[in-house]
Amino acid sequence: MTVIAGTVTALICAVLIVLIVVGVRGEAGDYKRSKATAAAARLAYQVRREPALKGGLSAPDEVVLQLLDSRHRVIAGTGKALRGLPIARFRPAERDIYSTRVVCPPRGFSGCMWVVSIRVYQPDGDWIVYAAIPTVPWYVNPSLIMFLVCVSLLAVLLVSLRAWGTVDQTLAPVDAIRAELAEITAGESGRRVTVPENRDEIRLLAEAANETLDRLDSALARQRSFTSDASHDLRSPIAGARAMIEEALLYPDQTDWPKTGRAVLQSLERLQAIVTDLLQLARLDAAAWQDTELVDLGALVTIEVARSDRTKRIVPHIQEGVTVLGDRLRLVRLLTNLLDNAERHAESRIDITVRREDSPAGSPAGGASAGSPAGSAAGSAAGSVAVLEVLDDGAGIAEQDRDLVFQRFARLAASKSRDPAGTGLGLPIAREIARLHGGTLTIEDSPKGARFVLRIPRDRAVQNS
Repeated sequence: MTVIAGTVTALICAVLIVLIVVGVRGEAGDYKRSKATAAAARLAYQVRREPALKGGLSAPDEVVLQLLDSRHRVIAGTGKALRGLPIARFRPAERDIYSTRVVCPPRGFSGCMWVVSIRVYQPDGDWIVYAAIPTVPWYVNPSLIMFLVCVSLLAVLLVSLRAWGTVDQTLAPVDAIRAELAEITAGESGRRVTVPENRDEIRLLAEAANETLDRLDSALARQRSFTSDASHDLRSPIAGARAMIEEALLYPDQTDWPKTGRAVLQSLERLQAIVTDLLQLARLDAAAWQDTELVDLGALVTIEVARSDRTKRIVPHIQEGVTVLGDRLRLVRLLTNLLDNAERHAESRIDITVRREDSPAGSPAGGASAGSPAGSAAGSAAGSVAVLEVLDDGAGIAEQDRDLVFQRFARLAASKSRDPAGTGLGLPIAREIARLHGGTLTIEDSPKGARFVLRIPRDRAVQNS
């Protein structure tokens, strides 16, 4: 900023110097020409009054005068002009009284001079009066140029110092914010940067930094909670298997080894299920997608229901032509997780609905009406939403617990009693798959049971990053 301010000031000073020099040179030139013209006019008047004028002449400073008779002989002049040849060869036209030219140089002189020629009528013929004065150089005067350059350098120096101080003062809060951010570590993540009092961009920067730190704290809290829950859930089957093996080794002759093996295998199966779900979540967090394709949700549901063996009756309500762009295997995993959850809590029946929903222009996927019946009028692909519902006839989920069930390793009391071997990762995996497809997975109101609703925009591609 200081360099820019100094450069701009220097450019402005350069332009001003040029304008000042041009203006002063014009004024000085006009003054000199007026001075020479006046001296020539006085000499012409004097010749009219004194026809016998000869010899030396007096003239203002820098002005050279010369008088020529009708035979073009020098009869009067100032200094060298009296003894030399005519300083110029041009004369006024026959119908003109005077004429002017720049001669470089006049005879007997050096340098360019502005010369005025005046015709004086005499009985023996026309006499000529020459008046010459040096032209004004481009710089007018060395003292003027030196003065302007010194003033410009002083102006550039003062502006640069002022810009340096202003920028330093302005960026001081930024440097303080940087220093505070550098001191904040994962162990001291609760700290926040100081917000300046002035309502300017620096304040907005500090507020944005604090908001980012808030999000980082939330992410760290979730990570710590996830690590703690994962450690606990992984430790339980390992501890159970270890206890059974140790007990069997203490009493090897009294141990029913096939029964012990089956119990250990159950613990290992639970451990494998947890590790598999954790790996799946890690892949979803990294957005490690396979090739995407156009998936028909109705056909996907029909195939999965036909090839799976469920303990509860599944009743499909399929609307044809409901397609989305996505990863087929992950959508199958999402459906399987929802069906597994519904099967654990349903009394006897599970309803699966696939339909289209018209979405108002600009509304998000989750903004469609929750109460739209199955088989509603199909909208165009652009601006419509693909909807997949899984509804069981169980006890349902309380409204205050609807967000809790999507947290990793979170399990309600009813779920633990119905399926003690569950991992608590099925629904979080399903919601993550929905999010990466640009959609939403929510629990909505229903007369009975839990109603899981997946909405995916039909005109959006899968998020790959």
